[in-house]
Formats: sequence, C-alpha cells, structure tokens
Amino acid sequence: MAKKPVDQRNHMVAQNRRARHDYAIEDTYEAGIALTGTEVKSLREGRASLAEAFVSIDRRGEMWLEGANIPEYLNGTWNNHAPKRKRKLLLHREQIMKLERQTEAKGYTVVPLTLYFKDGRAKVEIALAKGKKEYDKRQALREEQDKREALRVMRYKNMRARG
Repeated sequence: MAKKPVDQRNHMVAQNRRARHDYAIEDTYEAGIALTGTEVKSLREGRASLAEAFVSIDRRGEMWLEGANIPEYLNGTWNNHAPKRKRKLLLHREQIMKLERQTEAKGYTVVPLTLYFKDGRAKVEIALAKGKKEYDKRQALREEQDKREALRVMRYKNMRARG
C-alpha cells in the first residue's frame, strides 16, 4: 500500500504532549512565527521538537519562543540557522498584553502546544496554562486508565452478546 503524501500546506510538525500532562490548559491562541528559509525547509521535512520549549515576553512587549529545537536543514550551506535560537512569535499587541497580565497572576505561564503549517505558513498553538500539582497528574492518569478499562469491558460484553 502506498504511503499517503503529506499535504505541504496544512500539516502538524511537532506536538508538546508533556505540556498537556504538566499543565491545566486555560486558553489557546494561534501565533505566527518568524523563521528563516532553512528553518522552514527543515520544518517541511517534519524535523522539530517542542519538548523543552517555552514562551517568554520581553520588556518591549514582544513574545518569543525559546528552547524549541529545529535541527539544521540537511542540504543547507554556510548560512544554515542555529537549531535552538529564539524565534519571534507574531500576535496582535492586545493579545500579548492580555497574556502578559494573566501570566503575572500566580501560577500561570504560556506554553507552546503544537507547531504546524496552515495554508503554507508556520504557526504555533500557544496556551495560557496553570501548573498541575503531582496529585492532579496522578488523578488524570487514573481517570484515563478507568476510561480505557470501561471501554475494554464494554467491547468484550458486546462481542459476547453478538456471538
């Protein structure tokens, strides 16, 4: 069976699964990201990681994505990019100011969730999030396991009822 071709204009490149586990997501935003040519080419190859990434807001009111790893483009020349450089996020000033006010509140932070292409442009989904306590994480895992177990039992009962 032939592999389905990836739509170059709309596809997900990287996802930060750890963020959904470690944080309670309050609100999400879609932000553009300022990239160089070799970074875009590397992303189109599906090479990126948001595992250690975080978002910061500087004194001038600009939002930056830091710690995201976009490896060097394999066919790049001497003008290749630095893999872990700071990258500017593009949002409306009102959105940045709102996020800045909310992160000053106790326990809130801004985390990147996914890196993807939308209509050929690189986008980052960022979220206003509050850190979970250890017992909250355990509770969420327990609920997931219970839900999975219930589905398995229901599937087994349905199979027995049919035949």
